[in-house]
This record gives sequence, structure tokens and C-alpha cells, in this order.
Amino acid sequence: MPLRNQRTISSLQTLQSSVKWHHMEHKAASLWDAYAGLLCHQSMILATNSSYVDPYIQFEIQLHIIEAAFKMVFSIPQLDEVRGLGTCAEDMVDLVEMAVWMHEDSSYLQERVMVIISRVLNFASRKVREYTSVDAPCLGVLAAELSLLCSHDDPSITCQASLGMYHLLCIAKCQNADIEKNKPTTWAERGSCCLLESSPDVDFLPKVLQRNKTKIAQNVGQTLLPSLLTDFVWSLLMKLSEPDYKTASEAASILNLTLENYAQKVTMVSKIVDAIYKQLSGNSFHNMKQALLRVITLLTRTSPKKVIFQLMDYPVPADNTVILMWQAAGSESSVAPHVLKTILLILKGKPGEMEENQMDRRRFSLDATNMMPVAASQALCTLLPVGSYKKAVAQFFPQLLVALMLQLFYSTELRLMPEARPLYAQDALRVLLNCSGLQNVDIALKKKNCWNQFSQALYHHHGVYLVAKTLSDYNFPQFPETLHYLYKISVEGPRRSEDSIITTIFLTELLNNFFRDPFPEEFLVLFRNWVNDSNPAVCKLSLQKLASMAPVINEIENACSLLVAILGAFASKDKTVVIRALVTLRRLLGKLDKMTYSTLCTQIASSYCPLMDHSNGGIRSMAIRHFGELLRDMSQYMWMLSPVVLGALVPLILFLEDVEIRVVKACKYTLEICASQLKWSTSYFQKDKKFNFEMVVLNICNNLIISHESYITDLISDTLGFLGSSRTYLKRGALILIGYLAKLGGHLLFRDEIEVMFEVIERVLRDEDPVIRELAERTRSIFKEIAHGMTSSTIKQSFRRVIKFIYVKKLKPLYYYNWPQDEEDSPTDMKNGKEGCAEETEEGMIYKEFNKI
Repeated sequence: MPLRNQRTISSLQTLQSSVKWHHMEHKAASLWDAYAGLLCHQSMILATNSSYVDPYIQFEIQLHIIEAAFKMVFSIPQLDEVRGLGTCAEDMVDLVEMAVWMHEDSSYLQERVMVIISRVLNFASRKVREYTSVDAPCLGVLAAELSLLCSHDDPSITCQASLGMYHLLCIAKCQNADIEKNKPTTWAERGSCCLLESSPDVDFLPKVLQRNKTKIAQNVGQTLLPSLLTDFVWSLLMKLSEPDYKTASEAASILNLTLENYAQKVTMVSKIVDAIYKQLSGNSFHNMKQALLRVITLLTRTSPKKVIFQLMDYPVPADNTVILMWQAAGSESSVAPHVLKTILLILKGKPGEMEENQMDRRRFSLDATNMMPVAASQALCTLLPVGSYKKAVAQFFPQLLVALMLQLFYSTELRLMPEARPLYAQDALRVLLNCSGLQNVDIALKKKNCWNQFSQALYHHHGVYLVAKTLSDYNFPQFPETLHYLYKISVEGPRRSEDSIITTIFLTELLNNFFRDPFPEEFLVLFRNWVNDSNPAVCKLSLQKLASMAPVINEIENACSLLVAILGAFASKDKTVVIRALVTLRRLLGKLDKMTYSTLCTQIASSYCPLMDHSNGGIRSMAIRHFGELLRDMSQYMWMLSPVVLGALVPLILFLEDVEIRVVKACKYTLEICASQLKWSTSYFQKDKKFNFEMVVLNICNNLIISHESYITDLISDTLGFLGSSRTYLKRGALILIGYLAKLGGHLLFRDEIEVMFEVIERVLRDEDPVIRELAERTRSIFKEIAHGMTSSTIKQSFRRVIKFIYVKKLKPLYYYNWPQDEEDSPTDMKNGKEGCAEETEEGMIYKEFNKI
């Protein structure tokens, strides 16, 4: 070889050697930069820990730094590759180009990552033997990634992924042992063998996990804790939306196999359902639509309440996505009863009802109102016709019937929807009838214009009546179950007062069509309780039904308790209830046998007395008249009723001055009966043209002093109470009556009683009405006369009472209030039938002689 050529080759070798060492020097600098960067990232993470940055922002920064550090680590070439650089011309590649190539070649990158992950998991699975407690919250997400890689096309990646999954399950098994046993036993005491106990059903060998989705799902489902399994399911669920169809399909397959047997361990079901809704609503042509809907079906098997509640919490009316999810949730007959139970639970709510706690409002609810019952009604329109639901619909027919009737009532009150929109509760009710073999009932109700009546609140109760009546007319086969359920909820009591009217109407109509009066005792108890229900409509409906039982009242075993319950309705604040109670009681008493009547007559008569002063004139007149009719009915038991009659005497007298003619007539009617029963003269009640209030008072007081003198002080006390009335005519009448009573029974009063009367009269003297002031002044003068004639001597006071007892004087007019011109001014004296009648002068002379002693 020529010398020139040898020099040329030597120069090329020198250049090649120079380039090689140049690359090696550049490579070393790159490695140094990489390691220095990692140390820098570590310092940044530590510095962030000690900073005052918001914890959430701090976490995001650290996560970003860690991610960059991992990328840097995987960009570093393997040590063997570094050592081999420069050994041949083909391997001389720039480190920068190698880093780019490593990132672009995913198979090479995943293999390296899998080797690292499997080694770390291997180390961790051996390390956990030294601890009694294991905390590895990332296992679920990592298990999802490894489960997909166990079926990778590259055998080396599959091998490393299955090995990593094996070690991951070993760690998860340690977590289970820690939670289940909670013992401080060290892993050394358990032995150095594999942490996973062998089982005939489960094989954890890494090779078994390769490309075997069934084994992966089985082992993961059995081993992972509920929270970790939820992370596993969530990660796979997110994979269903990836553009790579193969990855999404693999994820769907593993997800389905896992949920088939272990869905009961999954938590955060509502979040998963919401995520599926977002995926489907965002893309109606989703590649994995059926897989996503299958997840809904599988979750409904084990958590029907959570799934259904979430599906009912979306805006109404439901869109097509929600309807698809409804269908998926109810696609299996095994879950139909659970789905219907949950829907019935939702239907107990009232649409439009504000939630008590604004912080707990559901994110889909409209203005913090509960619209889930409306969604549930719409869902029933979709679910009830499904063939797999036929058995469940028959089982829950009574509950669905009543719930939808209530929802119809609520929807009518709500009036949120325009009239053009359908009432979903009404549609669901019609679907229920048709799905239950009651098509004829639906047709008949349509002919009766029933469905149109439900849309109007005024006729809604009549619509309920029509449904119950039509069902009865067609002898619907579900009657026994429906009657039992209505009785059950009636005994338990409704959740809302407005619910009770629907129940009462429905039950009453069913009983009317299938039973004769009187109803069985079990149902009579309900009507007795409904008499005093908080809902006035229920009270009136119950009273109306009880009134219709008047012809058979004596056949009822506990008729007395029924009548006492009606007396309780007298205290209702609703005047229509009181009027209905008065009418019902009077109708029942008209047919009641006298023996039973006699045991209650005193209690009934006493119950009329408070109503005599009712603010409503109709109630006043009815109570007064019915009181008189009771006295006429029970005239042979007057010895029992006399105290009640005398106790009612004050209002009967005072309301003779009532401004309503019907009350005045009732008072005259009843007072005449009272007078005849007490053996008093009744002539002054028959002089309608010459009727005068003070004359009636005068005659009644003259009769009282003869036959019932001991009641005078009680009557004075009762009359004082009317002086505080706001009605003018009552004050005027009370002043006149109390004046006569005081004049008549002044000797029975004590000084402290007179002082109390003075205080009451003093207040009345300041009244705006001049007539009242004039009458009060005259009454006060009467009290002064009585007080002046009192003596401090007990003996003299007793003697005076004896004289008054022996010598009775007939009173003369005191006020001449509206006194007729042709009446005599001085009534004649009257003999008392005891010791004879004495003149006033004779009585005065005896008393004067006694005072001289």
C-alpha cells in the first residue's frame, strides 16, 4: 500500500476516534444534565411541601413535576446501550435522536416501563411482609392499566404486565388481611411463602393472568377492597371513550366480567351513572354505547336504589339518553321488583316541594325543588309495558295505583307544566291499567271524561271517585290486595294531610260497592279516627258516611265511641266541619235507642253549650236548637239534665238579643222546652208581638228564686264572662241579666265577690256605646245597694239569708229596657210554696228588729 494511502487511513482513524470520544463526551454531559434535572425536580417537590401554597395547587404542581421527572427517566438510554456506543459505525447515533426514537417507539418504551413497574411491585410485595398495616390507594388504577396490558400484542409486555398484576394482587391481599383480621401479626410469622393463600377457585400464578380476562376479573374482584375496585371500574369506564377501538373493547370486556360478579363491591355508583350519562349525551353514536348501558344494567342488579335515584335526578322531561338508561336499568326481570320499589319510594315525594336544606340541593333539581317524582312518573310510562315487568307490576299494583293517584293530585296543584305538556302521572296510571288487564276500565273512564277532570283542581276529588267507582263496577281482580293496602296506609297514617283525602275517597267508594252498612268494625275505626283528621275534607267525608249509617246505628257494636268522636269534631276550626258534625250527630241521635242515648245525653248536651257562643250564626242556631231537641228526646231523664240546662241558661237568654233571626228563634224554641221541663210558665215565650227581653229575664229570674236559688251565683259568674264580648247586644243583655240576678241573690254573695263585680262594671262604664254605659251605671247602683246592706257580723249575715229563704219577693222591672208601653209596671207578688209569701214590709220589719239586738 502506498505511503500516501496509509497516511490517509491513519488520518481517518484519528478522525473517527476523535468523533467517538466527542460523542462519548457529549453523552456523558447529557447523562449529567438528566441526573442534575432529577435532583432539581426533587428539590422543587420538597420546597413545595414547605410552602404556603394552596394544598390543591401544591398537589397539581408536584404532580406536574413528577410527570416531567418520569419522562426524563424514561428518556435516559440503558447502560448497556451507552457502553456499546462507538464500538461500531452502525451504533453511532446521536443521543438526542435516540431519545426521540425511544419516545416514538411505544413498544420499546412500554417494555421498559413494565419492567420497572413489575420490579417495583415485586419489591413492594416482599416489603409488605414487614408491616402490619398496608396503605396503597393507587392499586385500583394501576390494576386497570395492567389488566389491559395483560392482553397486549407484545409477549414481553404481556409477561411483565401479568407478573406485575400478580405482585399487585399480593399487596391487595395484604390489605384485606389487615382489615379483616386487624391483628399485629408480622408477616414473618406467616412464613416466607407467597402471600396469597391458595384456593381451589382462584389461581394467582402470573401465567394464568396472561390474556385471560375472566381470571383477571375474578382475581381483581375477589382481592381488591371496595374503594380500590371502584377505582378499577372507574378507570376502565374512562377507557371506553378512547378513540382506539381495540383498547375500548378490551376495557369493556374486562369491565363487564368484573361487574357480573362483583358489582356489589362498587361504591360511588351515582358518579359512575352520571359519567355514563355524560358520555352518551355527548356522543349519541358512541362506539361503546351498548357496553355503557350494560354497566347500568349490572349496577342496577346490586345497587338499584342508587342507580334509580340518580336517573330520576336529571331534568324533566327526560331526554333520549335518560330513557335509554331507564330501559337498561329495567331490562332484567330479576331487578324489576327492586326498581319498582325504588320508584315507589320516589313517588312518596311531592313535586315542587322545596328542600329543607339549601346546601343539600341536588345539582339537577329546578330551583332547589324536588322534581324527581315527575321523572319517576315518566319512567313508569317506559318501564311498565316491558314484558319482564308483568309479574312485578301485578305484585305492586295497589301501591302504584295509589301513588299515581296522589301524584296526579300533586301535579294538578303544581301547575308547572303548560297545558300542552302531558301529565306523566296520568299517562302512567293509564299504562298501569292497560298493563294489568283493565283496558275496559280505561275505556270507561275515558267515556266519563275522567282524565280531563284530573287536569282541573276543582274536580280532582271527583276524578278519584270515578276511578274507584269504575274499578268497582268492573269487579277488578286486584280488589283484595288494593283494599288491604288502603287499610294499611290508613292505619299507619299519610305522610301529608292532603294525602288522606285521596285515600279516604278511594277506600270509602270501594267499601260502598263491596260491603253493606254498617261496615266491619276494622273500617269503622278508621272513619271514627277520620272524624278528627287535620284535613277538613277528610272530616266532612267521614261524617257524611257516618250520617248515612243512621238506619243501622243500633247494629254498630261501639256506637258510643263513634258518637263521642263526632263530639270531638265540634272543636274544629273549620266551620263547615262543625256544621257537618252537628247534622250527623242529630241524624244518628234520631235513630239511637233510648238506653244508649241515656248514657251519653249529659255529655252531648254539655258539648252543645260552647257552640252556643260560636262566631258563626248558623252554628249558634243549630247548637241551640239541637240542645232543645235533645231535651225533648230525653224528657224522662230531666233529673240528669237539669244541671246542664241551668248551665246553658245564660247563653240561651242573652242570644235572644242576637242580630240573626234564626238564632233568636232557636233560643225561643229551646227556652220554651227548658221552661216546660223545669215546670216554669211558658206564656211569655208565646207573645211574639209583645216579646220583650227584660220581661223574659224578669220572669226567668222569678222562677229561679223559687226552684233553683242555689244556682244564682253560678249564673252570675257565667254572665260576667259575656261582659268582655265584642258584640254590643251581648254586653247589653249581660248587664240586664246580671243586675236581676244580683238583685235576686244579693244575700248569697260575699264582699270579695261584690268587689270583683265592681271592677268588671267599672271597665264597662268606659264603653263607647251610650246605652251600655247607662245600663252599667244602673247595674253598679244595684251592687252598691247590695254592698251597703251587707254586715260584717257572720250571725247577722246568716240570719239575713234565712229571712230571704223564708220570705221570697217577686222582682219588679229594674231597667225598663225597650219596655212596652201597655205592660204593667208592678208585677204582683208570688208565693214560693214553702212558707208562703210575705210582704216586703214584713220582711223589713223582722230584719230591723234583728238589727236592734
